[in-house]
Amino acid sequence: MKQIQALLEKLGLSLQAFKTALAAALSWIVAAQLLHAQYPYFAPLAAILTVQVTVADSWEKATQRIIGLIGGVLVSMLIGHWFPMGTISIFLVILLGMALAKVFRMNSQIISQVAVSSFIVLAFGGTQGYVLNRVVETFLGSAIAIAVNALIVPQKIIPTIQTHILTLSSVSAQALGGLTLLLESEENNQKARETIAVLVEKTEAAILAARTAEKALRYTPFLSRVKKRLTELDQNIRYLEHITVQIRGVRRAIFDLYTEMAWKPDSRATESLKSAISITAQCIELYGEAVVSGSEVVYSKLADSIEEAKQIQLQCLAEIHAITSLPVLRDMGSILTDLKRILKEVTLPER
Repeated sequence: MKQIQALLEKLGLSLQAFKTALAAALSWIVAAQLLHAQYPYFAPLAAILTVQVTVADSWEKATQRIIGLIGGVLVSMLIGHWFPMGTISIFLVILLGMALAKVFRMNSQIISQVAVSSFIVLAFGGTQGYVLNRVVETFLGSAIAIAVNALIVPQKIIPTIQTHILTLSSVSAQALGGLTLLLESEENNQKARETIAVLVEKTEAAILAARTAEKALRYTPFLSRVKKRLTELDQNIRYLEHITVQIRGVRRAIFDLYTEMAWKPDSRATESLKSAISITAQCIELYGEAVVSGSEVVYSKLADSIEEAKQIQLQCLAEIHAITSLPVLRDMGSILTDLKRILKEVTLPER
């Protein structure tokens, strides 16, 4: 099934295209049956314009479409009353229709459609019955489009968010683990900056994906489990976002160490700090695997790694007490504080 879906998407037959076509076809059938109209073209037109990626966006488009149509109809009736069909009336109806849409702050597609609607009403009829049918068709098309969009939900929402979490936890672990190289040489600072820039980019992408997914499910029925799972994953992304902030803090603190003459990169305390950073990075990657897979084995590995990381951090804390330089002690203490906060973020509740 997945292979067939992938093939169809390559051919351009995406789920979005299917929903749009289905909504347009259903709108035509329903409008034709209810209104006994031979060509209820406003209904499928409204459906095509209303179907969006998310239901929330469809609501917004439907509202704008209906307001735009009503405005266009009023303009057409007003101009049609004073001017016969011709150059002047076409100019005025399109000009005023687009101006009205602009006043309501509609997007460019809707503004153009208001002009189209105004022209069609002007050209093909301005009687009250005709106008009322066009408005009803638009309501039907918009309503059917929203219903189709709400009932047919993409199945890749949760897997997509899980992929973002796995990627983000992996990149976070690499970024933090790579800071051990910065402890060895100041020349590695540029590489560390580039790695963290990638981390920030992945963090923003994950947050955006979570927001888009939440928006896609906002008005969808019968998906309480999916919504609950999405809420959980969204919280996990928030924890990883906090970790990104803390990793950036670790890099800054390490770089600050190079400004202190009393700091020695080859000291015992520095070597212990490297170990603390490495094991904490391992915890981050295991965290991503645990929240996505839900595996008891991974949960156990994560719990063991967190305990090991705590012990190493305590050992490191004991060793830096021998440091007499207050600035060096401050910076190393800052690093350990951020590492401790990271462990707090990746600590999962007991199962």
